[in-house]
Amino acid sequence: MRLVDAEATAAAGAALAALLRPGDIVALSGGLGAGKTTFARGLLSALGLEEEAPSPSFAIIQPYEPPEVRLPVLHVDLYRLDAPEEAEELGLDDALLDGALLIEWPERLGDRLWPETLRLSFAVEPDGARRLTAEVPGAWETRWPPS
Repeated sequence: MRLVDAEATAAAGAALAALLRPGDIVALSGGLGAGKTTFARGLLSALGLEEEAPSPSFAIIQPYEPPEVRLPVLHVDLYRLDAPEEAEELGLDDALLDGALLIEWPERLGDRLWPETLRLSFAVEPDGARRLTAEVPGAWETRWPPS
């Protein structure tokens, strides 16, 4: 999927928000400035968040709960993790009971990413647009790509 600008990237996140349900995991990969946080902000805005979502780079986890969003979401940025084992202390599995996980830098988990994760990768094209590609597990086959 080609995303021509930041607005298109945020709109793609908003489209995914309509499909998100408890237990879902969305992993966002790509280099610095590739569009991961813009996509996440579009998703969170479409879930009802009125203010701009901060990047969770320093906090690592930014939780969102109803009524500010329609579905509990943990926006997680694993960039600062040094080893996959450090993620165990974050309690991410608990969030899946009634909410969803939105994970930036999922590579930091090593091979510990859940098998039913929708994996989205962002790449910057020469003209500045973003290329979004997806690895779609069985749990997402009827939902991705959004129509």
